[in-house]
Amino acid sequence: MKVLILGGEGQLGTELQNLLKENSVACGRQDVDITSHDSFSQQLEKSKVDLVINAAAYNLVDQAEDEPDEAYRINALGPRNLALECATRNLPLVHISTDYVFGQDTSGTPWKETDAPGPVSVYGTSKLAGEYFVRSSCKKHFIVRTCGLYGHAARSGNGKGNFVETMLRLGSERDKLRVVDDQHCTPTSVKDLAAAICDLIQLDAYGLYHCTNDGDCTWANLAMEIFQYSKMNVRVTPISSSEYPTKAKRPKQSLLDCTKLTAVLGRSMPHWKDALHQYLDERTIDEPRSNS
Repeated sequence: MKVLILGGEGQLGTELQNLLKENSVACGRQDVDITSHDSFSQQLEKSKVDLVINAAAYNLVDQAEDEPDEAYRINALGPRNLALECATRNLPLVHISTDYVFGQDTSGTPWKETDAPGPVSVYGTSKLAGEYFVRSSCKKHFIVRTCGLYGHAARSGNGKGNFVETMLRLGSERDKLRVVDDQHCTPTSVKDLAAAICDLIQLDAYGLYHCTNDGDCTWANLAMEIFQYSKMNVRVTPISSSEYPTKAKRPKQSLLDCTKLTAVLGRSMPHWKDALHQYLDERTIDEPRSNS
């Protein structure tokens, strides 16, 4: 199976390339404009793939509040364009979505695929619209919602879009940090997410799936675990969301129930602490050695 990866330069796209190797064709925004029918169609003609994975997105959560049209164009109209073209060619489409499609309900029960979404930000609303377009336009679809991604590809650029790298950078600059402690989530390694996606596309069990690492924590819990495991002397002070205001509202409860995925794949996802420790170990190994 030959796979086209859109968003191939991102954290997830890079990891998918690492797993699929010669069976993948990776494209960045300079290669394919997902909102352009001609651009996408020409790439499909050129690459002759059997399946498409859309990991491209407008993911500037706060900036989306000021640029709703752009967020909707990329996160909603883009997937619609992909879905229509994939349906025409009878190609399966994997579309990556987000826990941010939830947020209005703050109950502690992890969200199932059958639960009604309720986004509280422009970003979340645009991603939910993209889901609906894919579901309605392409019968052979996998929609995969995930949460709190981090991967090695984000280590350049000061860890943009990667909470783990951001904490490591800030922890190297300061000995005290204030981190939000009332937003519950499951940080997810792109290595584990990519592996699950690669297993899922071998099946014809199309539909909507939740896919995160196992367990749950708050962002403050995650920061503490990062510093403790990395043996960094950084004090984390838990704070409320109101003490760290952002332009876009974040879900207070982002836990996703992955029972459906576990049943289909016949295995569960690794616990978030195990995944984080592996990531930090790999990061240490990859660090350039001093010549002194």
